[in-house]
Amino acid sequence: MKRDTTLTAAGQPAAQRGIVAGLVYVFERVMPDPFVLSIFLTFFVAVLALVIGPLGTVPTLLDSWYTGTFGILGFALQMILILATGYAIAEAPIVQRGLRALAANAQTPARAALLVFPVVAIAAWLNWGLGLIVGALLSREIARRVNVDFAWLVAGSYSAWSICNSGLSSSIALSQASHGNALNLVEKATGQVVPLSQTIFAPFVFVPTVLVVVVMTAIFIRMHPKPENVVAFAAAADNTDAADDAASADPHARSSGSASFATRLEQSMLGTLLLLALGIGYLAMTWRAKGFDLDINNTILIFLLIGLALQRTPIAYANAIRRAARQTGSMLLQYPVYGGIMGIMKGTGLASMIAKAFVTIATPATLPIWSYLSSLIITLLVPSAGGHWAVQGPFVLPAALSLHASVPHTAMGVAMAENVSNMLQPFWAVPIVAIAGIRIQRVMGYTAVTFAVSLVIYAVALWLIP
Repeated sequence: MKRDTTLTAAGQPAAQRGIVAGLVYVFERVMPDPFVLSIFLTFFVAVLALVIGPLGTVPTLLDSWYTGTFGILGFALQMILILATGYAIAEAPIVQRGLRALAANAQTPARAALLVFPVVAIAAWLNWGLGLIVGALLSREIARRVNVDFAWLVAGSYSAWSICNSGLSSSIALSQASHGNALNLVEKATGQVVPLSQTIFAPFVFVPTVLVVVVMTAIFIRMHPKPENVVAFAAAADNTDAADDAASADPHARSSGSASFATRLEQSMLGTLLLLALGIGYLAMTWRAKGFDLDINNTILIFLLIGLALQRTPIAYANAIRRAARQTGSMLLQYPVYGGIMGIMKGTGLASMIAKAFVTIATPATLPIWSYLSSLIITLLVPSAGGHWAVQGPFVLPAALSLHASVPHTAMGVAMAENVSNMLQPFWAVPIVAIAGIRIQRVMGYTAVTFAVSLVIYAVALWLIP
């Protein structure tokens, strides 16, 4: 169990003044643990579905809840593997040395923000799992060296990570660009795929992505608490980590001095080379035959191969994944609960009712905005871009085709809203705060500001940029 590093010596949150301090105060006292929150969200959605859902009967609700709970397990494992393989890369010795070297350049809170935002944003744009891990570990390295408010720093990392659904691991963009993908609703309707050049590389996506990073960097620099109100990273957290590592050590681990065949095999690079040969061979064969293509499974494979190469030996990689598993437990618990919510919304027609309410008043020019706004609501209840697209896509996409609206704008409107709503929905914040060793409530108080700012930036981009 991580020790809360956000308290003063007296055991009370540091007193602050202003809007941000007020948000932190409210989140600390109102927001429960994310798992508890997900349970009450399930109850809220269930009641809403029974009251206003077109198919809101008790048998339909229960069946939809069960189907959604267990139907999401395959996708949940994919997402957890992305996080775990990203963790293994970020924990590799060469990457750790790089993070420490970067952290040494952050000598003031302003420099910390100027470092964290671009580094984490780039990592998140490449892969959301890598971005989460880099953000948490870099925050810890900086906080050990600089007198910064730790909750502020972790919130900055999470805010920088928020752009991930506009990057290379965007499940919505990837699925629409992947031939035969189960979530490629565009291809199913039109026979065409939407290349990444029309989504994540298009100006209406990458311009607001860059703007969010730049603007939030400036805002976070101004939001840093005054020196007398700073709650710094507690040195005790390091001792807690050591105790956790000792408690989670493999009881069957062999002595490092053992010269047995098994030990030599574990510490040999042979296993790594064999897996690298298989993985690289498959990617080369596939990309040569079908052209370069990225989907969720390819992304996991690439990160697996990179992590193996950086960790060098199979046992080092296995140990890194074991440590990663300690951070993914909360996701493993929450995914089925949110899958149940998704099932209720889809099975009772509640999601279609929300989406159609916006679509019916849309025009070709405004449909992407309405898609974006409806996505903001649905994301708070279904915090997974892939699962969310499965719920909302079947309604906004036909509307885009019938209205002759921009399909890329409409689809990416859903993804952009994911970026925004994640700053209030704590699901994806759980891994980063677990690794950093801090309570989630203080972090969400800061990211509420990111929610408000990015909400406007993405909306304006969808509206004005072709």
